[in-house]
Amino acid sequence: MFMKNIILTAASLAATLLAGGAHAAEIQSDAVTGASLSSIPQTRPDETAVEPDPAIVHLQILLDRAGASPGVIDGFYGENVSKAVFGFETLQGLDADGDLDAEVLNRLKSDVPVLRDYKITPEDGQGLADSIPEDYAKMVEMGKLGYTSTAERLAERFHMDEDLLSALNPGSDFAVGETVSVADPGDPVEGKVARIEVGRKAAQVRAFSGDDTLLAVYPATIGSEENPAPSGTHEVKGVAPMPTYTYNPDLNFQQDDNTEVLEIAGGPNNPVGSVWIDLSEPTYGIHGTPEPALIDKVGSHGCVRLTNWDAEELGAMVDPGVTVEFIN
Repeated sequence: MFMKNIILTAASLAATLLAGGAHAAEIQSDAVTGASLSSIPQTRPDETAVEPDPAIVHLQILLDRAGASPGVIDGFYGENVSKAVFGFETLQGLDADGDLDAEVLNRLKSDVPVLRDYKITPEDGQGLADSIPEDYAKMVEMGKLGYTSTAERLAERFHMDEDLLSALNPGSDFAVGETVSVADPGDPVEGKVARIEVGRKAAQVRAFSGDDTLLAVYPATIGSEENPAPSGTHEVKGVAPMPTYTYNPDLNFQQDDNTEVLEIAGGPNNPVGSVWIDLSEPTYGIHGTPEPALIDKVGSHGCVRLTNWDAEELGAMVDPGVTVEFIN
């Protein structure tokens, strides 16, 4: 099976890191759990904050629990937060405008703490890779494209940015036996998806049940200007956990000096992440990513890219034959 690759340039990655702050300052857990959502502006500010906001962390976790994924929980009031608010309003049957108004805040309220303690187990430190090479030919030499650290594994498990995880646990080595503070995004959404909408303009994937009830919404990277996603309606052919990735320069693109077809092992840091949802349109699919912080920030070669955890959640709810409609 041939799979599309993501577009990730050094310039775009650097710009993203600069916008979000590569190293967050320390954040007290109490500041997150006790943060008032009413302190958050109703509409997203024009300027990007320098440091993560505990109230935004609180908000992102509540949205994630409700089935309106904000993507990576990082504490920044970015576009994916506004899209998640829009998705939450749609899930709740409200007039959807993406504004964090009083009705949205009231419905998001919860007495369940948004953070919890987690004791690191021996398994959390196993099967780690020293590093992930950029050259696909060197990736082929690896038996599995696993996590490069316990912190990366925990960050993905709890839907967090690694910098935020470190900010909540200053000085932590993330060693076995240590107890750390993590986000509590709740259990995955469950149900049977009958159809999927892929909205280009909204940069969002929406999953519906058989009675057309909206089950979940996810921020997504949907192709690019150079390599647009397909049009029309297609079907899910199957779901592959921890898929291998086939690089074929004759069908896809030229990566470095690699001119041969390469079969790259599976793993969360595989170019298509931890899940591939294969579509009836040849070479296209919905898949995860090794760079969750870049969802809807850089383009793809035509496929639909989600965070690994969102792709896993969606993949568990779909079967072959589910329709996937691409809309503007």
